[in-house]
Amino acid sequence: MQFGIFTVGDVTTDPTTGRTPTEAERIKAMLTIAKHAEDVGLDVFATGEHHNPPFVPSSPTTMLGYIAATTSTIQLSTATTLITTNDPVKIAEDYAMLQIIADGRVDLMMGRGNTGPVYPWFGKDIRQGIPLAVENYALLRRLWDEEIVDWEGRFRTPLQGFTSTPRPLDGVAPFVWHGSIRSPEIAEQAAYYGDGFFHNNIFWPMEHTRSMVRYYRQRFEHYGHGTAEQAIVGLGGQVFMRPRSQDAVREFRPYFDEAPVYGHGPSLEEFTAQTPLTVGSPQQVIDRYAAMRHEVGHYQRQLFLMDHAGLPLRTVLEQLDILGGEVVPALRAEMASDRPATVPDAPTHAARVAAARATGPATEHAAPAQDRWTGRTAEDDLTAADAASGESA
Repeated sequence: MQFGIFTVGDVTTDPTTGRTPTEAERIKAMLTIAKHAEDVGLDVFATGEHHNPPFVPSSPTTMLGYIAATTSTIQLSTATTLITTNDPVKIAEDYAMLQIIADGRVDLMMGRGNTGPVYPWFGKDIRQGIPLAVENYALLRRLWDEEIVDWEGRFRTPLQGFTSTPRPLDGVAPFVWHGSIRSPEIAEQAAYYGDGFFHNNIFWPMEHTRSMVRYYRQRFEHYGHGTAEQAIVGLGGQVFMRPRSQDAVREFRPYFDEAPVYGHGPSLEEFTAQTPLTVGSPQQVIDRYAAMRHEVGHYQRQLFLMDHAGLPLRTVLEQLDILGGEVVPALRAEMASDRPATVPDAPTHAARVAAARATGPATEHAAPAQDRWTGRTAEDDLTAADAASGESA
């Protein structure tokens, strides 16, 4: 199982000092955090993509390319790549390039984003969010899987005899997770392609998380990619730790109370009771996150948000020391203690290359493939689901 961190790259005033870091300071801090994550033994560093203040990570490939050059083992990912407002041709080329630079240590988390104004900034209509996600991803898969692509759709100019360059490393595209909080349509898309589903449940109760993951697992099995327990699942999380739980609560409370993402809503106690946010001792974090597998089944990736809300860099690095030194080793052992042999590991480039060579050229992503049970395409199913349920983020 993989453990790591993700950042949203917010520039937030430290409520205990009144100081706001510059954009440059925040970006440099994220680079330091990524390197330290590898140093303490974490498996994954992921960055979000944002194009609006107070967030700074507008160019994930630039950031991850630099981190690839300064690290050697940590998996690099996004959280998320905006499949709706980015051109799939540019995504295909940028991430194949990054994959080569990083020697395969790259995957992506596709998402629609949760900032409405971004759509018109890139010439898109938010009311078309789900159709954009479906069509753009179908094209992206073809660009990675096929040498020459002829294509025509609703949202961009046609392609004739087009080859995306560079080609994916070793002929195997980066693994894709589909990230969502509320949208069953995105879980459906992940299941249709046999991709991973990342439920970033940091603001949601476990009942909702359990429901979304169960739906994805059922649909993964329905599309013939394996059993429900073999579906590839990731979860979000948030923690703040000190040796004594009361010290953790006292130190984190002003950040919780004043941070834009939390402030002036539920109390810290209410929020930690209803969401995965855990503020306390390392053992409390271990106990709570070890129990996640009993709620959603054994899963492959757990990412924590730790560098937000105005926390100073020094504090974040201390948190990573605790996470890597105490919490993750205990969670690895606990998660492995009853993990069935039939549950797959988190996908890696090396494992996927070996699987591709063993089975021959993949055809599962040729779109639009027909559902073997109904004769319908994923586009049919997703469009119908969208019409029935309305668009959600």
